[in-house]
Amino acid sequence: MPAGDLYTLTPVRGTTKPETAGTRTKQKEYQLIQVKNTWCCVESGQDIPTTWNQDQVIVSQAKIGETISESGVSWTVKTPIYFCYKVIETQNLLDPNNKTLLYGHVSDPQEIQVDQKKIQKRLVVIDLTVDQLYGAKVRKYFEANNVTYKILPLETTEETKSMELVLTILEEVHKFGIDRRTEPIIAIGGGVCLDVVGLAASLYRRRTPYIRVPTTLLSYVDASVGAKNGVNFCNCKNKLGSYTPPAATFLDRSFIQTIPRRQISNGLGEILKMALMKHKRLFELLESHGKYLLDTKFQSRNGLASHGDAALTTTRLAIQTMLEELAPNLWEDDLERLVDYGHVISPELEMKVLPALMHGEAVNIDMAFMTYVSYESGLISADEKKRTIQCMRTLELPVWHKDCTLPLIKKALEERFKHSGGKLRLPLPTGLGTAEIFNDINEDTMKRAFKTWTEECQELSS
Repeated sequence: MPAGDLYTLTPVRGTTKPETAGTRTKQKEYQLIQVKNTWCCVESGQDIPTTWNQDQVIVSQAKIGETISESGVSWTVKTPIYFCYKVIETQNLLDPNNKTLLYGHVSDPQEIQVDQKKIQKRLVVIDLTVDQLYGAKVRKYFEANNVTYKILPLETTEETKSMELVLTILEEVHKFGIDRRTEPIIAIGGGVCLDVVGLAASLYRRRTPYIRVPTTLLSYVDASVGAKNGVNFCNCKNKLGSYTPPAATFLDRSFIQTIPRRQISNGLGEILKMALMKHKRLFELLESHGKYLLDTKFQSRNGLASHGDAALTTTRLAIQTMLEELAPNLWEDDLERLVDYGHVISPELEMKVLPALMHGEAVNIDMAFMTYVSYESGLISADEKKRTIQCMRTLELPVWHKDCTLPLIKKALEERFKHSGGKLRLPLPTGLGTAEIFNDINEDTMKRAFKTWTEECQELSS
């Protein structure tokens, strides 16, 4: 097998130079096979020994590469990491007769039957405001289903999104005691709550399952459906975190009806991101039904045929397009990500003015500026630029901010360059619903875009 096909020779025993041509090396690749609870190496291409009971043999997808040279031996382990998690749309999640919250994350019917025969335990971390609105229903749900539970109401905001909050959760988990395989931690709240609980779960016993129940539009279409979680650190947004998907996310749009109008608009910023990047029909839905969605708080209404079920269609398309981008790149091995649109400048801006801007608002200001960068680069037309900004205003999103200065933009781009493998990697729209990643946008283009953006959008945000 040619070197580098599966693994790369690495220096061993203190060697610092690569081996020169002519150095004798011997390379092998082994597959891993389990027999009677023991894993054994069998050289790839060789038959499994006939003395082994073939019915009890388990073959792993993991492989071990071995390179033997004059300087020593090196092993390279290739282990596929497999995750399966559910995103489930449901209604009346807190109805005691709806068992989704208890068993919706379980795929094996036999496992559900086993779980139903024993008393379940659940620790629930719930946002303080959400607890005031829905806490009584949550408690009634668990009591009706004979569940031993602990409710932990916490203030989960960008200002409290820290490792201290994670440790508070972990102390309660430790005191309460849960089965780290069958009793998932439940997070009920907005994006901050889901992020913090996700990080806590990833740390407890190295990985404990958890469930996300988003209660804001932003978390419904964004934070709840991926694998990322984290907390702010050193005044940097989500600087600490991990990639650990939930066992499941349960989506119930009825939670959204109790959040303020500004938070609906905030969530629409992330939906618009996906529309501009890859789905023209979704963009057109937001253009034509944006005000209606704000007015109805994404609740389905009967008898309004002119709008259809715009709320259902919009959220489903937003989630589908998000999952299409996340699933093949869950750990962000590929840094060229369309979902980073609106997330180049916004982290710097959001943290600088905290709590003046909500996340989706900061993202939209970023997108508005990048719309002008795209226009100045000849990637979109004047009409497409105009329609984009007008749609943002229809969704009641800010399109400019006084603190989004040229120095701040420059600093954000430098950070982007530093942490993106030496490339700028800017996702930019090339039309309404189409986009590409660009690495060659020059400083003059940025300055022209900033000037035009400020001239045209400053008044719109006053």
